Amino acid sequence: MTGYGRATAALAGSTLTVQVSSVNRKTLDLTVSLPDEWERLEPAIGEEVRKFAARGKIHLDIRLTGDPAGSAESWNEEEAAETLDRLAAFASRQGVAFTPTPELLWQMVNSRRSGGERPPAEQVWPAVAAVLDEALRAFSAMRATEGEALLVDFLSRLETLRRQVDAVAARAPFVPAHQREQLLRRLREAGLELDPDDERVLRELALFADRCDISEELTRLRSHLDQLATLLKSDGEVGRKAEFLLQEIGREVNTIGSKGNDLAIARHVIELKNELERVREQIANVE
Repeated sequence: MTGYGRATAALAGSTLTVQVSSVNRKTLDLTVSLPDEWERLEPAIGEEVRKFAARGKIHLDIRLTGDPAGSAESWNEEEAAETLDRLAAFASRQGVAFTPTPELLWQMVNSRRSGGERPPAEQVWPAVAAVLDEALRAFSAMRATEGEALLVDFLSRLETLRRQVDAVAARAPFVPAHQREQLLRRLREAGLELDPDDERVLRELALFADRCDISEELTRLRSHLDQLATLLKSDGEVGRKAEFLLQEIGREVNTIGSKGNDLAIARHVIELKNELERVREQIANVE
């Protein structure tokens, strides 16, 4: 499921910003971008993210921006001049012409300003955790809104599946009688006039009726659809359990298709499979 959350707070004279975003993915794929000095916080950050998401390609970005307290004092002209002298001496020893440029001076200033300005990971973790939690809650709220829209769509598709199942159930009792008519017609066309109550005809029809009986499959199929509807309306993780139920529903539909032996039932089975595929595609994005 897609989602986005952002939160900020003041930290050590700078601005701490946490952004989290996700796109659809069947499993959890988490990437974290944060200052090098805070890399040791990544496992704890991952644990916090997993409290809010079990699926999705999630990117989390943590930044500390602005002018930290004390950064102005880090610029020292004497130290900068000494650094330039050392660079010039090194270039001379290597036989390389050395001419300071504005770009070089700017890099020197920035390198000194960035040095040692970020507080250590252990010190900032409480603040980072608080801002992270705020961003994750906004992220989760956005995903919940999408989930509500998906629920409406799923329930609508479940009703479509139920209507197709009801149509199959309504047609099934007429299949043996239709087969009886077909069998007698073929016998007449072959020049074999048999009494419809002939024992051989009755035995063949009984065997066919047993082979094409789909009452058990229909009962299980309706039960799976009811369980899926209940699961979708429940709290907690839904995705993997729903995928299992959809797998079972697909198995029953395939069995009905192979046993139904009727053109009208075959058409309904095709519609069931098409609708199931649409549900599978969507459910892969659900927590």
